[in-house]
Amino acid sequence: MLSLLADFYPWTKVLHVISVIAWMAGLFYLPRLYVYHAERIETGSETDALFQTMEVRLLRAIMNPAMIATWVFGLMLALTPGIVDWSALWPYTKAAAVLAMTWFHHWLGLRRKDFLRGENTRTGRTYRMMNEVPTLLLIIIVVSVIARPF
Repeated sequence: MLSLLADFYPWTKVLHVISVIAWMAGLFYLPRLYVYHAERIETGSETDALFQTMEVRLLRAIMNPAMIATWVFGLMLALTPGIVDWSALWPYTKAAAVLAMTWFHHWLGLRRKDFLRGENTRTGRTYRMMNEVPTLLLIIIVVSVIARPF
């Protein structure tokens, strides 16, 4: 099995990078939709229904599959012999950032349910601030994997 992972390493890496890009696009866009939804949309209006449709489709059709694919291909890369130096600190900083990114993804899903029930209590400012979370985590991940300073 491990030799099979080594044989497919370039394709696993390609699929991982594509999945990460799709997931990140959603993690950047969904909080921005929430900003406008919280600030400018009246609960129960036609625009509220439109925003809810956009948000649920983004989450279910793009973000969830991309997150799952990111995890699957990332774990395959981690298990490929000779790819990860487990004695270094960088795999663990990356893993912590990926876990935080996954938490953020689920936090966004919970906020969508708040909008669905008409119970959103967070302001556009909160969503603007939370929109910075994936950027910070992305920086940690990229520095950990490419520069490997730890």
